[in-house]
Amino acid sequence: MSDIETPPMDRQHCGFVAIVGAPNAGKSTLLNRLVGSKISIVSPKVQTTRNRVLGVVLEGDAQIVFIDTPGIFAPRRRLDRAMIKAAWRGVTEADLTLLLVDAQRREINDDTRRIIDGLKSGELKGEGRKALLALNKIDLIQRETLLEMATMYDAEGIFSDIFMISAENGDGVSQLVKALAARMPAGPWHFPADQISDVPLRLLAAEVTREHLFRQVHDELPYELTVENESWKDFQDGSVRIEQAIYIGRETHKPILLGEGGRRIKSVRVAAQKELGQILERKVHLFLQVKVKAGWGDDPARYRAIGLEFEK
Repeated sequence: MSDIETPPMDRQHCGFVAIVGAPNAGKSTLLNRLVGSKISIVSPKVQTTRNRVLGVVLEGDAQIVFIDTPGIFAPRRRLDRAMIKAAWRGVTEADLTLLLVDAQRREINDDTRRIIDGLKSGELKGEGRKALLALNKIDLIQRETLLEMATMYDAEGIFSDIFMISAENGDGVSQLVKALAARMPAGPWHFPADQISDVPLRLLAAEVTREHLFRQVHDELPYELTVENESWKDFQDGSVRIEQAIYIGRETHKPILLGEGGRRIKSVRVAAQKELGQILERKVHLFLQVKVKAGWGDDPARYRAIGLEFEK
């Protein structure tokens, strides 16, 4: 049972906020900071968030449902197009749109310009509707530079408010949440008071393994990779056995994942198993198998498994 007090229906406010941004702007880091728990994977490798992730935050009588969208960039593959479509769908369905920008990039780069132009051209539904802007990683930037950047973005004419935050250490995040809560429309909460996400644990488990793969192989690993749960067995002692398949597109990718003598895949398994144990608060027995499936990026079943629409 939740010990969070739910306000009467006539006092409740609830709305959706889409977090958009270029790859590696810090969207997943921000979402995890907002909900106080890991629900979206974080990796130094760009374009790792593939599907929409919902994070639920309570502030006073308001319930804010954040949509962490895939980064928006110039698509080259079918998977890219599906990810970008998911991102823009999050914008059109949300009550508010929050553009997150890496403040270390002093100028508006191509990906961010693409998002701003998309917002201007009609992705922000509703006459006179504007987005909100958050300059992220402010702990790494001098104040004078931040003020110059705020002026530059304000000149675009589509931002009603500009916030300065650090998703990594939490600076400015509480002020952002309070401002968003004040803008939530009146209406009943969509989720129970103690729910922080709609991400199924089994999908999160696969994403955690994918994150550790990215962290350990860095630039050696191709993007044509996905992780799926093949079995999930609960035991009476409270532990769980999870078997996962790592799908890759080419046989030549397999040695990269396995490493010499299988040491790399073992290291990934140990790290992912430890983190899953912390997230699930139970003992986890994780088993990984690398499978080669040529052209998996064109397989509708693989898209459904990671929550994306397959475009013909």
